[in-house]
Amino acid sequence: MTFTVLTCEFMHESNTFSRYQTGLPQFQVDTLFHGDEAIRARRNANTELAGFMDVAEPAGWNVVHAISAHAVPGGQVTKAAYDHIAGTILEAARSNRLDGVLLGLHGSMVPDFCDDGEGYLLGLLRAELGGDIPIAVTLDLHAMVSEDMVRHAQIFVSYKTYPHVDMRETGAHAARILDRAMKGEIAPRTIRVHVPMLDEANSGRTDIPETRALYERARDAETGGLLAVSVNAGFTGADVSCVGATVLATYDSRDPGAEDAARQVTEDLADRIWQGRTKKRNVFIEVDEAAAEALSWRGDRPLVIADYADNPGAGAYGDATALLKGLLDAGVRGAVFAPMVDPQAARELHRSRQGETVTVTIGGKGDPDFGGGPLTVTGVLRKLSDGAYVGDGPIQGGLAHSFGPTAVIDVDGIEVLVVSEAQQMVDLQQLRAFGIEPTARKVLALKSMQHFRAAFEPIAGKVIVCDAGALATPRAERRRYSRAPRPLWPLDRDFERVPAA
Repeated sequence: MTFTVLTCEFMHESNTFSRYQTGLPQFQVDTLFHGDEAIRARRNANTELAGFMDVAEPAGWNVVHAISAHAVPGGQVTKAAYDHIAGTILEAARSNRLDGVLLGLHGSMVPDFCDDGEGYLLGLLRAELGGDIPIAVTLDLHAMVSEDMVRHAQIFVSYKTYPHVDMRETGAHAARILDRAMKGEIAPRTIRVHVPMLDEANSGRTDIPETRALYERARDAETGGLLAVSVNAGFTGADVSCVGATVLATYDSRDPGAEDAARQVTEDLADRIWQGRTKKRNVFIEVDEAAAEALSWRGDRPLVIADYADNPGAGAYGDATALLKGLLDAGVRGAVFAPMVDPQAARELHRSRQGETVTVTIGGKGDPDFGGGPLTVTGVLRKLSDGAYVGDGPIQGGLAHSFGPTAVIDVDGIEVLVVSEAQQMVDLQQLRAFGIEPTARKVLALKSMQHFRAAFEPIAGKVIVCDAGALATPRAERRRYSRAPRPLWPLDRDFERVPAA
């Protein structure tokens, strides 16, 4: 029998504290492909869609791919953008007789009209399809999983790596479960346990033993009637009713022991997350300490400074200036600072020619209270570009991206990559494409929390993490949460978690 399966990718991590919104142009800049165009663009890369197709093609599915839509994390998704993308998915559901649905979602999308973008979409699909069609969902490790999501879909599989390098593997895992469900071999259901924490203590970092053990436990449990176990670390940038870490277990409801096993493993993992709430491994240093270490660095390979709090990958503005100013004030040379997200400055620099000495005001436009205000600098314009590049690393390998109009300005020995479109640093081609060889630089100051490690840690002599006070600061108390459920660690500390019933 040939199964007809609706597939799509609709992903956004929404920072509700951002002053900006994410509209359709932001999806168009990053990823907005329809139908077969999406399959051509994403089939041979590390994407959920590639994983879907790895299963669909040998299984002989008739794949109806509606859309692949992804925007860089930022402010809430506008209703217009949401309705356009969700409408495309719903129209494909109405127009085809489906045997199953396979969705690549993020899990932390917040539109401007509700708290739970994924739960709302799944509710619309379920109303359209009725209760019998199996729906499988892949999620980012930093998903905030709501009760509505689990109510409307039967199958959930989340990434198990951070930096995220298992997108394709996750897509294939979900597709295999869906295939068995459509064949009638299994009857999947998913249970959810919420942990009253903004996020897991180490934000899901799988490069450290304590947190990696959670994902190893989840993977080891995936036997027999336990089809998928997912640990979702949560996302601190969203002030919504479903914020927090969760554990999911998708199980075969026909297996007599599977539901009890699912409840046991989810409760065990939730308790481990809670017991580890005070055991942070990241050491966040101040700007002056980071600048001093950069000045004294004598290693054979670059010192990498993660500008953690201004990570565009967490919805920060990417234009904070505090760390750059600290490096300049300390007299650091042979350094790179990337990116500085400032389309206005990029436009101004494009009015000059390469090799000219220019003066420009950069950064500080999103919110100078988070990470520093505008900084006026004078330097030599080294490179002008349209910002296009193709990644070749573990995360973006084979995928075409663009920073938009881009310039490199050398300010007293620090090459600043000024870009128009927000992206965090995850791939060496984000420097090499603009004439900067990262292995030949003394210091690399990168706006990223963790994903930079996949490509940049192998070339680094040392990595340090700086909290320069921008919007994604680990000091959660600097953000005003009003919709998040309370009590919630670490905003509240004098309470104990109640185990799931």
